[in-house]
Amino acid sequence: MIPSAAKVAWWWTRDYAYALAWQTRALLDRTSSDAFVGGDRLPVIVLPGVYETWKFMQPLAVEVHRRGHPVHVLDDLKRNDRPVTDAAEQVTAYLQARDLTDVVIIAHSKGGLVGKQVMLGPAAARVRGMVAVATPFGGSRYARLVRTPTLRIFSPTDETIVSLAAQAAVNTHIVSIYGRFDPHIPEGSELPGAKNVRLETGGHFRILAHPRVLAEFALLASG
Repeated sequence: MIPSAAKVAWWWTRDYAYALAWQTRALLDRTSSDAFVGGDRLPVIVLPGVYETWKFMQPLAVEVHRRGHPVHVLDDLKRNDRPVTDAAEQVTAYLQARDLTDVVIIAHSKGGLVGKQVMLGPAAARVRGMVAVATPFGGSRYARLVRTPTLRIFSPTDETIVSLAAQAAVNTHIVSIYGRFDPHIPEGSELPGAKNVRLETGGHFRILAHPRVLAEFALLASG
């Protein structure tokens, strides 16, 4: 069933209100990147979306850490505006330098592309799986309308998007969570071979706070 225009407008409004609130908090927050590395359960890597720092995902990091997981974030990713392959190399180097194994990745948007690239690279054996929220695995047709190279990489015809889509072997280790409506990814985030979870809500940012994200993480971490 196609959502009504009024419902879409409501989702859009709430989505951007959430994004504005957490982008503002991220700018003001002084929490250290090593604040959540303690814990005796499976290690977790948090990967934010484009133009987001890890602090945009801090609510998830806090809750996952509260459950006993050491949560690792990468200050060096900054606002995650570098090419996917470059960011994946940074994450891979981090995993290897700290000898992290059986890692669960929690990613938002572009972070999911970076996470999949990591799962295809030399650190693949170190990663148990990934929960990816609102990730443009097939790209977004809106990317063709912008000139900014940082955003044009999300075009469905971009080399990285095409290459990642063609490598489906790791998809069985990915949980893709997305809403009925995404203002940034009209195609949706369904990933062939993955566990696809479509939420009966809309948004690109606000669904990070949906309880299903933590529920799917818990299932993956305990499996």
